[in-house]
Amino acid sequence: MKRTRAARTEHLQRFDLEERFRSLPPRQREVALITSGLLNKQVAAELGTTERTVKAHRASVMNKMRADSIADLVRMAGVLQTHSS
Repeated sequence: MKRTRAARTEHLQRFDLEERFRSLPPRQREVALITSGLLNKQVAAELGTTERTVKAHRASVMNKMRADSIADLVRMAGVLQTHSS
């Protein structure tokens, strides 16, 4: 019973995380490149925008994903990537 409860909790948390990610506009999903270890400047160059814009989008992504830190956002990205297959 404990395993079933734990599996259900994990499933609900993953579902919630996926819903938060789907709520991001396409540009903010792109800015999530920061989770791959790129600096804001590198993300800006890759997306053809300014570092200031990347910082603004990053703040919005962190808020919408309810991430307390970049490390938290990286963890979330790992969960989403692991379960997107």
